[in-house]
Amino acid sequence: MRRSSGTENQISSAGLDLTVNFREGLLAVMLLLRPTAIAQRTFKFSTRKYATEAGQLRKTGLYDFHVENKAKMVPFAGYSMPLSYGDVGQVASHNHVRTDAGLFDVGHMVQSNFRGPTATQFLEWLTPSSLSSLKPYSSTLSVILNEKGGIIDDTIVTKHAEDAFYVVTNAGRRDRDLAWFTEKLEQWNSTEHAKNGPVEMEVLENWGLIALQGPRAASYLQALTSFDLQKLTFGTSAFVPLEGFNLHVARGGYTGEDGFEISIPPSETVEVAKILSKYPVQLTGLGARDSLRLEAGMCLYGNDLDEDTTPVEAGLSWVIGKERKESGEFIGAEGVREHLKNGPPRRRVGFIIEGAPARQGAKIFSGTEQIGTITSGIPSPTLNKNIAMGYVKNGFHKKGTELEVEVRNRRRQAVVTSMPFVKPNYWRG
Repeated sequence: MRRSSGTENQISSAGLDLTVNFREGLLAVMLLLRPTAIAQRTFKFSTRKYATEAGQLRKTGLYDFHVENKAKMVPFAGYSMPLSYGDVGQVASHNHVRTDAGLFDVGHMVQSNFRGPTATQFLEWLTPSSLSSLKPYSSTLSVILNEKGGIIDDTIVTKHAEDAFYVVTNAGRRDRDLAWFTEKLEQWNSTEHAKNGPVEMEVLENWGLIALQGPRAASYLQALTSFDLQKLTFGTSAFVPLEGFNLHVARGGYTGEDGFEISIPPSETVEVAKILSKYPVQLTGLGARDSLRLEAGMCLYGNDLDEDTTPVEAGLSWVIGKERKESGEFIGAEGVREHLKNGPPRRRVGFIIEGAPARQGAKIFSGTEQIGTITSGIPSPTLNKNIAMGYVKNGFHKKGTELEVEVRNRRRQAVVTSMPFVKPNYWRG
């Protein structure tokens, strides 16, 4: 997802869609500080690693809807996804979400249900989170770890009941995640754990997932439902009647704004999108999504998280249940506990950078020593400053630490800064 901007900045299923290889495409479209820069540049996306042939790109259920609305479609995480719509630029879209409401298609995300008598215990083995103490219809950000404690993926886990969970994972990690789930389910179900019945996984293929985000999102959605959205606080979900549909609606967001993520059966996705996208709600693409998520301090898998990074290094120790840090039995526990006990070799931090914006891969220095690397960076439309996040050697991570980042063969001043960069606007009741 990043950091730590805290628990409040993490609970977002749609927020997890900016995934591996993002740097090969979307980072090319980030603007300089002046909004007019978008008119002065031509941006190109690389299709490398997304598909061996253009025809192999997947399409969400809203592909035709995007084209009809003059979207610029680009390869992203194996899908053809909207970068922007019509002549509305990235900065304008970004600002509209910060002040009003925007609608995002995140139907490329992998939505799954896990059911069975020991579903809670299975997912607590698969992740380090305390799911047994999670209330029904509550969500938490979590991480799927490999045997060494590295992050295979970040995920949102929503508990419907002790034996039923709804899990959302990244599109760019689809093959890796589903293979891992299948392998671990076979292991789990071959032991005494399954004596009362197996745990089963159902992938919700072709289901829609839409994120309505912004300070006015709740008022727009409330006009379409009899359900009292005041009762739906940040990090909770419910089945909500919406213009004749009954849809799973989770309150949360990858943008740092108030908002909702709505799961939709395949046959209803386009109609629901049409209902939700009426003026002044603005269709919003990947360009604005990245700048919004970074201002909110959210991680991007493939840039800020990978299988060689533990949740402790990533500033995500809070996703590990308090009682599980010392005695919890979960995959990767040994590597995680090593970093918890002795400290990680590096830490993820935020930066404010002078001069030109630093991009993914820029080197971080203290004097002549390289002590880290930038993993994400943009000019912030909201702050009118260059912001970034990256990993630095442990000991250089304290707020206010002055370092340098190499940008365009020149050292730029970089100050370690708290995240999120922009104060979140979540509804907590």
